[in-house]
Amino acid sequence: MKKFIVIGNPIKHSLSPQLHNYWIKKNNINAIYEKKEIKEEEISSIINQIKKKEINGINVTVPFKKTIIRHLDELSEEAEDTQSVNTVCLEHNKVVGYNTDIKGFELGIKNFNIDLKNKIVLILGSGGVVSSIIYALKKMKVSKIIISNRTKENTNYLKKLFEDLIIVDWGEIPEFDIVINATSVGLKKEDNLKLNFSKVGKNKFFYDVIYNPSETHFLKTGKDLENKVENGKYMFIYQAFASFKLWHGIEPEINSEVIKLLDR
Repeated sequence: MKKFIVIGNPIKHSLSPQLHNYWIKKNNINAIYEKKEIKEEEISSIINQIKKKEINGINVTVPFKKTIIRHLDELSEEAEDTQSVNTVCLEHNKVVGYNTDIKGFELGIKNFNIDLKNKIVLILGSGGVVSSIIYALKKMKVSKIIISNRTKENTNYLKKLFEDLIIVDWGEIPEFDIVINATSVGLKKEDNLKLNFSKVGKNKFFYDVIYNPSETHFLKTGKDLENKVENGKYMFIYQAFASFKLWHGIEPEINSEVIKLLDR
């Protein structure tokens, strides 16, 4: 039986096993998918398990999307460009890192029928998924990308990857059409970014990459201010879809059952 895992810290919130195991069963694949909370020093041991074929593939979530790179033999072009990896597999005895978050974000946004062309986007946070979001936003031809992070120095690597980024101080709320919460603040129901959006007006789009819980404090704030809000459920589904295809060579079906699975 093949074994796949998702690693991260925290990992309790992850619904990846529910989704992947549903698709595995649907496609009659002899495999299992589990989640594992790890510390950074355990990454090399997991990579060795991939080399020994004890683990056949891993998904990578917060906070290891960048730190895992130094343990890998090769990166896909998009993983190299974004310096972010969320999917790992063994190919020709080499451990290869891929980035399916880009496709996940892009297809997830398209699912909402929102045209991002020439829009101003404010991203909160600078973690491992942010470079993927920026990469996707550029493909979607937004006019301006603004980053705000609590520790401003942590945005330096993004500025090296994408020179035309605008960096603003945490707490400063510039004009925007779309605001994206790409921090982990919201994984606990009581989490609050403590930012003042009261003057942003209506007809904005509040998007949270967090999908569990389905409504974070950030999204509730956007809704209370009469703006459109969406969570990261579809980004999660589409990045998983791309990972599944890489590992199994099969495009799994995204149907109402899959949506219900994540809404439970």
